[in-house]
Formats: sequence, structure tokens, C-alpha cells
Amino acid sequence: MTKIKVVIVDDSALIRSVMTEIVNSQPDMEVVGVAPDPLVARELIKRTNPDVLTLDVEMPKMDGLDFLEKLMRLRPMPVLMVSSLTERGSEITMRALELGAVDFVTKPKISIQSGMREYTELIADKIRGASRARIKPRTLHAATAGGTTPLPQLRSPLTSSEKLIIIGASTGGTEAIREFLMQMPSDCPGILIAQHMPEGFTTSFARRLDSLCKISVVESAGNERVLPGHAYIAPGHSHLLLTRSGANYMTKIEQSEPVNRHRPSVDVLFRSAAQAAGKNAVGVILTGMGKDGAQGMLEMKNAGAHNFAQDEASCVVFGMPREAIAIGAAHEVAALGALPGLVLGHLATHGGRALRV
Repeated sequence: MTKIKVVIVDDSALIRSVMTEIVNSQPDMEVVGVAPDPLVARELIKRTNPDVLTLDVEMPKMDGLDFLEKLMRLRPMPVLMVSSLTERGSEITMRALELGAVDFVTKPKISIQSGMREYTELIADKIRGASRARIKPRTLHAATAGGTTPLPQLRSPLTSSEKLIIIGASTGGTEAIREFLMQMPSDCPGILIAQHMPEGFTTSFARRLDSLCKISVVESAGNERVLPGHAYIAPGHSHLLLTRSGANYMTKIEQSEPVNRHRPSVDVLFRSAAQAAGKNAVGVILTGMGKDGAQGMLEMKNAGAHNFAQDEASCVVFGMPREAIAIGAAHEVAALGALPGLVLGHLATHGGRALRV
């Protein structure tokens, strides 16, 4: 078995030591070099040709983001960011994902050595996912297939309130969700999103999307009426569910046990949409590692929803969509850039007189 070669870049000797211990404890990966800063890392990368780089976001001599930007332009490779669980850390991490980092892990706030060791399984899984990622050239703007074609439009926000778009994603999902939402018109149906992300980071994620999109994007607080032209992102500490109160759809936040090792879980959101919305929902499963969301999407299909899955070529990691496709949960499979038009086109065709193309 060929082991995954990992280079660790962090200015903390303790973090370098603990990360090395974690990686080398796995049978399918090994550390081939450690570096205290990007300048040393640059030479290590040339010499060892690693499969995955773990990179601290804040370091001396060269900022982690500056290094990442240069790396993704000159020598694109899978990068896993190691971030501080702070507001500043989450903002920098969001920017790192935009620049091409595949995923991130957070440093524990206290007891770093024991805390990092508790993360062994998570870190190992993320390195495995990163090693399988498709790294694409970065562009300044979201390039989308058919992006110049006018998208189907809704006649009135008030007449589209019965329809909903339900999205699930994991590894690579922050950028996929951004690209999808940036194509949504201001009168699109309400959107609920479950993205695998830890507590604290979903706030920054929602804030950034809200600044970029025509629609309003918020981290769900629970008990909100789901409105057209609004997207609600599951907070990193809780499951997000769709419920119904009379004629209104509502959000619900729940801190029950993780599902498929995740909270928020895509399966939890999709299952709630199957029960509360049935045929009025459109499901979208995007890039991600694992199988979370596949069974929930099948339940949506059985309840009458129409479902879309991102295709392999445009996924960073073709895990979650592949699992949904394999069990017959997806009606259509398409590239990320084509999905917004297909989703709105389906709603325009099947949404009755309230929709037009």
C-alpha cells in the first residue's frame, strides 16, 4: 500500500509534534517533512512532493494566506488548514477555502496536546479526503457552465412560498454552496443548508455569503419562518430541521446526537424536508466525503421531491453525491455550474402558474 505523504507546516513545535504523532499513527499515511514557516515548507514541497499539506493560517515570515495563494497558483495541491477556533480564525479560514484549501481542522482552545490527540480520527479522515480531492485552477470569479444564460425567474416572492430548495454538502462544499447561491435570484424559493462545519465557523460562512449574494443568507437561529429569497444555514453546533406550522414552513434547531458522525447532519435536514415539504421540496447534494445525506435524499424522493446531485467531474470529493446516486436517490446529475439553472428550470416547469421561464 502506497502511503499518503504529508507535510506539516506550523510555527508551533508542539503542534508539529502532535500532528506528526497523529499522522504516523495511521497505517495509510506518513509525515515526510515538517516546517516552522512557509519558506522552509517551499523547499520541503519541492523535495518530498507530498500528497497533502497541512497549513497553519497564522505564521511568521509569510502569512499562511499569502503562501496558500502562491501555492495554488504555482503548484496546486490538496491543503488542509489548521485554524484557531476564534472569530478571526474563522474569517481567515473562509478566505483560505476561497483560495483553494480543501478543508480545515481547528486547534482546541485549551490543552492543545490532549485536545489534538482527541481529534486523531477527524484529522486522519480529513487528510484522506484531501488526498482524494480534485484540485482545480483558481479563478477570481465563480465560473459556471452556461453562466451567461438567463436563469428562470419567479414572478413574485409571495407566490413561490410553497417551494423550497434543500442543500447538503461537506468537503469542498463552502465554495460549491457559494457558487450555487450567487446564481439565485432575489425571489427564489426559501433555501435550507446543512454544511459540515464546526461551531463558530458557520457564522462567518453565512456572513460572507450574505455579502456576496442577491438573496439574504443567515445562520439559522431556529423558529424562523422560511421566506422566499432567504437561505438558512445550519449552525455548527446543531442539526437544522424543516417543520410546518399551519401554512408556514419553519426552521428548527436541535442538539440531538450526531448522525453519521456529523452535527449538523445532511440526513437529518433531508429527512425533515421529506416529512414537512414532500413534493414541494427540491433536494441538492453537493461535493463531500462520506455518505451523509444519501438515505435522507432517498426519503425525499419517496415523498415526491425532485433531487439533483453534483457530478463527479465538478466535485472536490465525489463521496456524498456518489452514494446518493448509487441508491437511486437523485433524479438528475449535473456539473455544479449547471445546477442552479436546472433547479430553477424544474421549479418553473413544475411550480404551476406562479413560475415562469
